[in-house]
Amino acid sequence: MSAFALGIVLFSALLHAGWNAMLKAVDDRAGVLGAVSLAHALAGVLLIALSPIPDRTSWPSIFISTVVHYGYYLLLFRAYRHGDLSQVYPISRGMAPAFVAISAYLIIGEGLGPMGWAGLALVSGGICLLALQRGAVRVPRTTIGLALLLGVCIGTYSVADGIGIRQAGTATGYMGWLFLCEAPVPLAIALHRRRNRGHFAPRTLILGLLGGVAAVTAYGLVLYVKTIAPLGAVSAVRESSVIIAALIGVVLFRERPWKGRLVAAVIVAMGVITLSSA
Repeated sequence: MSAFALGIVLFSALLHAGWNAMLKAVDDRAGVLGAVSLAHALAGVLLIALSPIPDRTSWPSIFISTVVHYGYYLLLFRAYRHGDLSQVYPISRGMAPAFVAISAYLIIGEGLGPMGWAGLALVSGGICLLALQRGAVRVPRTTIGLALLLGVCIGTYSVADGIGIRQAGTATGYMGWLFLCEAPVPLAIALHRRRNRGHFAPRTLILGLLGGVAAVTAYGLVLYVKTIAPLGAVSAVRESSVIIAALIGVVLFRERPWKGRLVAAVIVAMGVITLSSA
C-alpha cells in the first residue's frame, strides 16, 4: 500500500473512531444511528446531483451492500440491548479484514503477498486481543454470535463496495447512490418512535448529524482508496479505528485498564507498518 493510500485510510480510521466514541456521550444510540443514516442519505442526494450515473455493472454491488447494511443496522439495534456487546464488538472488526482479504482473493484473484498477510494478521490479532481484555471469553454465546454476524456483514459489504466502486466508472456516483439507499433506515426509526410516542432529543439529533458527516467522509475516503489499493489491506488499516477508539476512551473517558490497550495498539501499529511496506 502506498504512503498516500495509507494516510487517507488512517485519517478515515480516525474519523470513524471519533464518531463511534461520540456514542459514549449519549444514551439514545439508536437515535444517533438514525441521524447518522439521515446524514448519509442527504450526502447521497448531493453526490448524485453532482455525478454521472454509475455503470450498470456496479448496481448489483450497490444492491448487495445496501441489503447487508440494513442487516448490519438491525443487528446493531438488537445488539445494543446486550450490555456486554462492547466486550466482543472488536471481534467483529478484527475478523472483517481476514474475511475481506480471503473473499477478494477468491472472487477477483487479488492477493496481498507474504508481508501483506503478515500485516493483516497483526492488525486482526491486535484488535481481537482488545476484545479478550474486555472479557470476551466470559460473555454469553448469543453475544458472541451477534459479534460474528456483525463481522460477516462488515466483510460482505466491504467486498461488495470494493468491487462495485471499481466497476462504477465514477467513485462519487457510486457513493451517492449507496448513501441514498440508507434513507429507509432513519425513516424506519422515526416511524417506530412515533408509534411508541417517543421523541428525538435535540442533542441526539445534533450529535448524530455531526457523527454522520464524519461517517460519510470516513467511508467515502475508504471507498476511494479501494480503487487504488488492495481490498484486504484497506480493510485492515480501516479497522484500526477500534484501537484508536479504545485509546480515546483511555485519554478522554479515563477508562481502565490502559496497559493492555496500549499493547494492542502497538501490535496493530506494527501491522499497519508492515502493510505499508508490502
